Amino acid sequence: MIVIVTGMPGSGKSKIVKEFESRGFPSVSMGDIVREETVKRGLELTKENVAKVSIRLRQELGQNAVAKLAVEKVRELLRETDVVVIDGVRSLDEVGTFRSAFPGERIVTIAVHTPPRQRFERLRARGRHDDPRSWEDFEERDWKELKFGIGNVMAMADYMLVNDGPHEDYIRRVKELVRTILSEH
Repeated sequence: MIVIVTGMPGSGKSKIVKEFESRGFPSVSMGDIVREETVKRGLELTKENVAKVSIRLRQELGQNAVAKLAVEKVRELLRETDVVVIDGVRSLDEVGTFRSAFPGERIVTIAVHTPPRQRFERLRARGRHDDPRSWEDFEERDWKELKFGIGNVMAMADYMLVNDGPHEDYIRRVKELVRTILSEH
């Protein structure tokens, strides 16, 4: 089974990924693939360079470029385990790439929705190099994500978690959802 986790930056995707990992299942991060590609191209890891490489990859390889680069990593992991989590899918083209590459696998999509103000505060607190420093940066990044098609992936997801309340409630719902998905596997 392949579990695809999607959501806007700062929504809480990593909590889902970490819950699967705590149960022994590996993950592949689409963002890490873009960051690796940025370094391979000899560029410094800045939000501008990562964004440029993300766009350039899609120009060079199509809208599903990052998924194409992830397929071999997922294939290797599926040789060792029966569940792999993919973190950060941004388009239906990417979902389609995984469906085509793994026709015999059950593919489940989980979307996380969190209100923009909460995501902005989380991203500012997280402090990663590519996190927005101002509300304007945040909105600009959101529009880029939406242009990639992330909203369509969220709309077509098999499961939706809303992360707008206390952290403990969200963690409890994540654990319940992971338990449900694994029990159906």
